[in-house]
Amino acid sequence: MTTAPWRDPAVPAADRVDALLSRMTLEEKTAQLYGVWVGAATDGDGVAPLQREMAAGPSADEWDELISHGLGQLTRSFGTAPVDPVLGVRALARAQRRIAAASRFGIPAVAHEECLAGFTAWGATAYPVPLAWGAAFDPALAEELGRRIGRDLRSAGVHQGLAPVLDVVRDPRWGRVEETIGEDPYLVGTIGAAYVRGLESAGIVATLKHFAGYASSAGARNLAPVRAGVREFADVTLPPFEMALREGGARSVMASYTETDGVPVTADPRLLTGLLRDEWGFTGTVVADYFGIGFLQTRHRVAGDEAGAAHQALVAGVDVELPTLKCYGPPLVTAVREGRVPESLVDRAARRVLLQKCELGLLDEDWRPEPDGPLDLDSAGNRALARQLAQESVVLLDNPDGLLPLAPGTRVAVVGPRAADALAMLGCYSFPSHVLTHHPDVPLGIRVPTVLDALRAELPDSKVTFAEGCGVSDPDTAGFPEAVARAAEADVCVVVLGDRAGLFGRGTSGEGCDAADLGLPGVQGELLDALLATGVPVVLVLLTGRPYALGRWHGRLGAVVQAFFPGEEGGPALAGVLSGRVNPSGRLPVSVPRAPGGQPWTYLQPPLGLAGEVSSLDPTPLYPFGHGRSYTSFAWEDGPGDAVTEIGTDGSYDLSLTVRNTGGCAGAEVVQLYLHDPVASVTRPDVRLIGYQRVELAPGEARRVTFRFHADLSSFTDRTGARVVEPGALELRLGPSSAQVRHTAALRLTGPVRVVGPDRRLRCEVEVSAGTD
Repeated sequence: MTTAPWRDPAVPAADRVDALLSRMTLEEKTAQLYGVWVGAATDGDGVAPLQREMAAGPSADEWDELISHGLGQLTRSFGTAPVDPVLGVRALARAQRRIAAASRFGIPAVAHEECLAGFTAWGATAYPVPLAWGAAFDPALAEELGRRIGRDLRSAGVHQGLAPVLDVVRDPRWGRVEETIGEDPYLVGTIGAAYVRGLESAGIVATLKHFAGYASSAGARNLAPVRAGVREFADVTLPPFEMALREGGARSVMASYTETDGVPVTADPRLLTGLLRDEWGFTGTVVADYFGIGFLQTRHRVAGDEAGAAHQALVAGVDVELPTLKCYGPPLVTAVREGRVPESLVDRAARRVLLQKCELGLLDEDWRPEPDGPLDLDSAGNRALARQLAQESVVLLDNPDGLLPLAPGTRVAVVGPRAADALAMLGCYSFPSHVLTHHPDVPLGIRVPTVLDALRAELPDSKVTFAEGCGVSDPDTAGFPEAVARAAEADVCVVVLGDRAGLFGRGTSGEGCDAADLGLPGVQGELLDALLATGVPVVLVLLTGRPYALGRWHGRLGAVVQAFFPGEEGGPALAGVLSGRVNPSGRLPVSVPRAPGGQPWTYLQPPLGLAGEVSSLDPTPLYPFGHGRSYTSFAWEDGPGDAVTEIGTDGSYDLSLTVRNTGGCAGAEVVQLYLHDPVASVTRPDVRLIGYQRVELAPGEARRVTFRFHADLSSFTDRTGARVVEPGALELRLGPSSAQVRHTAALRLTGPVRVVGPDRRLRCEVEVSAGTD
């Protein structure tokens, strides 16, 4: 029997797809352009379409007819309801065989899942959220995280992961801050690209979210219009995506829900085709955010019907409608047959989808749906990685009198609404927070020690008592007296405050859980005041998805520890920091404000965005971007000299320093390199991160850190819209945060203004070598 050309791996992929497309009907081509939201049967018998208010796809009776034309994607067969993973794998494999057998060409679907902080499946490891990845300042660890998550996805038969989120925080009141990596595009880009490399190395199609501008929504409201200027968009919003595509190799991009200057992203060919494909050279698939194509009709009102929405999205360059068919189904077929939508647009999108399926082996003659290897979604190795990342991400904000680490035998009162709740560790896209809230009788499926449990295990010789004090967001203060009593009986009070992750108003952090201001939720601030009034030293531990204003308590607290939803091993990680077993090394990926108004502010401010006499409002943060303390001390020696160095606008310059651990315990310093551009043709941030290096050091050990700066790293978008490197003075600043300078290097760029493009250097390479004794 002769193998069909599209089934033969020896035939070039483009030829295979062309041969297939030439034989497909319009219905068969459009079937490749949408997903169907499915749920795995709990008995492993298969998957079936879901009937829900927003995902009204085909009924079960229509399923056989639908798959007879083929199917582009299966949406979240694991991440929709709790199902035993082994049975879920069996159900997905049976569904894939059924899909392949039902259509003329035997093409299975791409199965996709969320993987923002781990595979969103029941029983899978819940890792720290991306904001914690940013706090770790450790790209190698982020890459290993992506690799492990990717392997788990592959072991379950999943092909595509909807992560990472590369939105740069512009206003910390936005609910999805927890899903971001931070407020700096270089940090977001380097950590995000590393995660993508890991995910793609496991054979999973990484999907960059949300392209582009989602985090710049007006008033920090979810799905609000974006009013970012051209240069902010080019210099802050886009670079992380460019880095993740060029250096990470991402094969998919998700179009954002939002609109910028009146043009919805899902209908914007300048962004999704002109920039993404023509300028950047992207060849993968663009998928819609869930229901995003339909929103062109229902929310943006730029389309009069579903066919009009489909037409605009196809013109823009959206290849796949998710999560289920609506606009790209029968309305599109009818519009093409009536001549309202060119069939060439369908062909273009179908070709991209089929090329990706070809890459994934889904067109091969020997394709089989059963994944290889064992299935263990919460292995010991996963948990070890989850704990390492949690430990590296904990930020010691303050410890003025050395109250931490806690002394052995200390009587500890643990207080607060986040101390004894396992969900306090998990972000809104973890399976327990995202799905299990709808299934209250189903257990978590993973072990998540609370701070209270972990601290009792960490301090077996200490008397540890507990009182909740209050809820996360309710106004009830009835629990205050018991909490105050427990604190008064103790040597130290550890108060654990923060967020409850949720969706669309069901939490204080998460998608659709935007904040009016940056005051602690509910009466948690009042509880903290009551505890401080006892006179007992108070350690504040924050488990949050965003930064909160802490100026009201500055100078009154014995210590402040910040963790951003640190995952299933976050409790032991925090207990280790409090006991001293773990030396904190996290650094802030977002600034911590002084006042609750928050001055919706990130550190990337030009001169007019900084404090000055022209306004009574001071936006200076209480703790700046990059800040974090340690239980040891570090000396920065032998930095660059005072001389001005001249290099060309296409030149490079190496600057080095020696970092020495001068304290009594092992620790990690994070050396940060910032650029200050004193005069430019457009206003520039006072400082911005262009390099960093995490350095692990034993007591007395020294390491030499060399940053290889290239003039490309000073580029920005000028008044004409071109990205340029301008001649003139620059100052490179080495420091432990954006607000501290330990060493500077003065440069002068010489030569002509140089226009740079997508081939410019995006990263500052760093070399670490042995230091001198």
